[in-house]
Amino acid sequence: MTSLFQRRDAASVERLYAPAYIQHNPGIPQGRDALKALVANLSRDVYYAPGLMVAEGNFVAIHGRIRGWADVPQVVVDLFRIEGGKLAEHWDVLQNDVPATATIGGASMFDPDEGSRQP
Repeated sequence: MTSLFQRRDAASVERLYAPAYIQHNPGIPQGRDALKALVANLSRDVYYAPGLMVAEGNFVAIHGRIRGWADVPQVVVDLFRIEGGKLAEHWDVLQNDVPATATIGGASMFDPDEGSRQP
C-alpha cells in the first residue's frame, strides 16, 4: 500500500501482485495492468497511512487512512489474499473519517501508531 499510495511506484505492481490479481473494489478495474495505470495517474493529493496490520494464514488485513481518494479523508480496511508470496486478491471497506471530537465515544477512528500498541 505504501509503494502504491505513498511512493506512487507503479512498477512495484509487477513485483508485489500476482499475475491473475483479483480486485473486488467496484470502482477499480480488474488486473495488474489496471492497477498500474491507476497508480501512475494518481493525484499528488492521494496518501495512504497504514496502521494496524493483522495476518492469519494466507490473509493480511491493514487498517489505514487514505486522503485525496475522496472529498474527505477515509478510514479503510484492506484485506488481501496471498498466493505464492504475492497479493492475489483484494477487498476493501471505506468510510469517511470523523474527528474524535465529533464521535459519541470520543475515540479516534484511526491512529497511525495503533499497530504498535501492546496490551
